[in-house]
Amino acid sequence: MAPAQDPNSVGGGAKRDEATLKVPSKDPKKKDDKKEDDLSEEDLQLKQNLELYVERAQDPNPELQKAALESMRQDIRASTSSMTSVPKPLKFLRPHYGTLKEFHVKMAESDLKKMLADILSVLALTMSAEGERESLNYRLTGSEGDIGSWGHEYVRNLAGEIAEEYTMRQGEESSIDDLMKLVQQIVAFHMKHNAETEAVDLLMDVEDLDLLLEHVDSTNFRRTCNYLTSAAKYLPGPDDMLVLDIAYMIYIKFSEYPNALQIALFLGNMQYVKQVFTSCTDLLKKKQFCYMISRHGITFELDSEMVANDDDKEMLQDIVNNTKLSEGYLTLARDIEVMEAKTPEDIYKAHLLDGRASSGPSVDSARQNLAATFVNAFVNAGFGQDKLMTVPSDSTSGSAGNWLFKNKEHGKTSAAASLGMILLWDVDSGLAQLDKYFHSNENPIIAGALLGVGIVNCGIKNDCDPALALLAEYIGKEDSSVRIGAIMGLGIAYAGSQNDQIRSSLSPILADAKAPLDVIAFAALSLGMIYVGSCNEEVAQSIIFALMDRSEAELGEALTRFLPLGLGLLYLGKQESVEATAEVSKTFNEKIRKYCDMTLLSCAYAGTGNVLKVQDLLAQCGEHLEKGDIHQGPAVLGLAMVAMSEELGLDMEIRSLERVLQYGEQNIRRAVPLALGLLCISNPKVTVMDTLSRLSHDTDSEVAMAAIISLGLIGAGTNNARIAGMLRNLSSYYYKDASLLFCVRIAQGLVHMGKGLLTLSPFHSERLLLSPTALAGIVTLLHACLDMKSIILGKYHYVLYFLVLAMQPRMMLTVDENLKPISVPVRVGQAVDVVGQAGRPKTITGFQTHSTPVLLAAGERAELATEKYIPLSPILEGFVILKENPDYREE
Repeated sequence: MAPAQDPNSVGGGAKRDEATLKVPSKDPKKKDDKKEDDLSEEDLQLKQNLELYVERAQDPNPELQKAALESMRQDIRASTSSMTSVPKPLKFLRPHYGTLKEFHVKMAESDLKKMLADILSVLALTMSAEGERESLNYRLTGSEGDIGSWGHEYVRNLAGEIAEEYTMRQGEESSIDDLMKLVQQIVAFHMKHNAETEAVDLLMDVEDLDLLLEHVDSTNFRRTCNYLTSAAKYLPGPDDMLVLDIAYMIYIKFSEYPNALQIALFLGNMQYVKQVFTSCTDLLKKKQFCYMISRHGITFELDSEMVANDDDKEMLQDIVNNTKLSEGYLTLARDIEVMEAKTPEDIYKAHLLDGRASSGPSVDSARQNLAATFVNAFVNAGFGQDKLMTVPSDSTSGSAGNWLFKNKEHGKTSAAASLGMILLWDVDSGLAQLDKYFHSNENPIIAGALLGVGIVNCGIKNDCDPALALLAEYIGKEDSSVRIGAIMGLGIAYAGSQNDQIRSSLSPILADAKAPLDVIAFAALSLGMIYVGSCNEEVAQSIIFALMDRSEAELGEALTRFLPLGLGLLYLGKQESVEATAEVSKTFNEKIRKYCDMTLLSCAYAGTGNVLKVQDLLAQCGEHLEKGDIHQGPAVLGLAMVAMSEELGLDMEIRSLERVLQYGEQNIRRAVPLALGLLCISNPKVTVMDTLSRLSHDTDSEVAMAAIISLGLIGAGTNNARIAGMLRNLSSYYYKDASLLFCVRIAQGLVHMGKGLLTLSPFHSERLLLSPTALAGIVTLLHACLDMKSIILGKYHYVLYFLVLAMQPRMMLTVDENLKPISVPVRVGQAVDVVGQAGRPKTITGFQTHSTPVLLAAGERAELATEKYIPLSPILEGFVILKENPDYREE
């Protein structure tokens, strides 16, 4: 009679295939008009059988009814397993759908009625009208049988109808228990059949993700969590956090601690981070966690609960404190053979240009020497040697002091501080070499040495707090440049540490009526850095009072913009927490009120990808205002800060900035290049590069300067040949304009930063995590660039050193169980997004095989090319601990 019930059995399958082959698929309308004799014998037989069943199903005799419904059910089931075309039985039963529906209404309650409801539920899949949800309604009145036996397509359709029904019932506040039973079944079915993404979608629709925890198993939890983490980026708050919470719990359940730690860091939830440490017992894994935390740049104290043994705890705390960073970085440099110090001339490559720029008499101008100081500092950052500052004093080329004195007053500050940059992360020798400048009798040099101490300690924590000990006594000195050096040094050295001792020494400065404006501005900024993303109310209040105390004249000063910025940094990425402070900011003097609003909004939603905030900021940029308004600058930067978190939003943002460029007023156009620089920082996209190249020849010199600095930012640490070429041409184009030439030199220094071993990107761990201190450093520089002439081209050029907060080696260094570097082959290629794809697709494409340590460019991913070791971190970036694979056998 009917084919076997199992859809996969050979007999039924073969018959069905024959049937499919014999009927040419033309327009379905024509099919129905066809005479019956056009059908193959088999189809004709099936059609007659089905019509017979329909008649018998309406027979008063329950025995006959039951037999007919059984047969109909078997026919349908046998054909629904494949869903490429509408199955034959569904097609032939189409004309009878109405009669069966009517009969179902008349039937008395019985098992047979439920059986008919099941069949109608499947028929409704192709026959019910849009939005009727008949399939679901019949399913709910039918028998409780196994859903999956009716095929995937049916289950999918049901899931869609459940989501609609759920929304409707929520509106009416009626019970949803019967729906939830069905959801349980569907989720279980999806999870068994590798459709994790559909299960997650359904549970998001019915707002019950907790169910997932029961249904995930060791085969599918990774795919489920991958989908959850990538979906979180597109969900509105607070849903995104809930989704990540579930992912965290799943990872903990399956002891995937490194992934759980990443999500804990993403959520900024220190309790979770602690839980990861307490749940994991393997010391080696804990070492890897410490590397992950240190890369994220947060201050984290281990306690005896997390690590019982004191010696182990000390060793792990050392890793968290980043004390090994300098060593690892130099290992990489030696491996790539770039230890040779470079001079600014090696970077400018003036000999490649036509005569005019280089042939002029070589006069030492203070501005050019200052530029060379920065280029030298950026290029040799962290290498511990260069050819300007660390030359031994007895050599014939003159003492190291010479270069210092080729700079004018405030230039000496940057020159002395550049020594800190060259010895970056190497605290011991850094402090030893900076020591001699403390005995100088010139204030700018002392200021530079103080700043240098801060830079050397950037990102490195130390139990004896050398930076605090050295800098604290200089905070209250007479000379404002020395005070700024000490304050800025503390801000850089203790960024993100929330150190209360520093707060108690910096807060009084904000309230001091006699303190000069620049000292107050830098104090607010440093406090913002130290308490970045902490929402600390006391710091917020002291900055708010400092803002209210400023006179009209002071509010017009360029440096005043650091006060709202310091306030904004306190709420970096903290979303709603900023609202109370934002309300207070509406009471400020109207000169600064809007600026403060925009800065707070953009900082609070930085890296969240929040679409609504992007629209708010775009609306601000669309207004055509008077010349004096400065608040649109931060609004444009805010667009980039909010949208930088994921690729899709980033591309859309680059496109909308094009519009802003075309229609915006002058003060907006000046900020657009900076926003582009932030979006593609250390990731030179060709389209953005071309836009910036066009803007670097703009008639408005402010726009041109911003574009040139941004060219440096997007190429930072990449040695990108195309950008280097553009900048060389610009240097000959602007050879008469000192200010623009200064910007070109800075950009050249950035592109070759760390000889191509560093990155400024605040994102790490495959663009999942955003380091708050790194973003704070970049944003501070960009806010300073909104008024180039008064800050960077004025006497506060050392603001450029805030970039050190974001400088990180873009390396992958593999170490063995004793944390000694080992070389293993790895494949490095463009990362491919494989979330939700079927099977086990390759995660990288176009790879090359290198041996570690290796450099990773933006958007690249590494995977081990050997089975001999097992990496302890799922993401191969920074320091990765390898342990030997016990099952490995050499061929």
